[in-house]
Amino acid sequence: QVRLAESGGGSVQAGGSLRLSCVVSGYEYSMFCMGWFRQASGKQREAIASSDLYGKTTYADSVKGRFTISQDSAGKTAHLQMDNLRPEDTAMYYCAARGSGGYCLTSQDFGYWGQGTQVNVSS
Repeated sequence: QVRLAESGGGSVQAGGSLRLSCVVSGYEYSMFCMGWFRQASGKQREAIASSDLYGKTTYADSVKGRFTISQDSAGKTAHLQMDNLRPEDTAMYYCAARGSGGYCLTSQDFGYWGQGTQVNVSS
């Protein structure tokens, strides 16, 4: 069975940095793309960033210039470098992956999901 495992969350002060990681297991081939989403308490899930095997990346306007996503050549690992964190970045962060080629923009585009890792940013 395909599983995604996130790690790297924690508590930091505003202006600090965190690096999230996501590792895929139980999948023989490369994932076409991987992405990161977040959900704050009482809010809907938001798309944050995505990366595919061709090197194409996308970012939400709220994190452009602060967050950087990367995907390894085997399509089995993704990272999210988060710099200059703000209190409004506080949320549960989820890793997602898509096996087949296609769009990698919204929650509906991804077929596999991790359990999430909590990020707390204090002012």
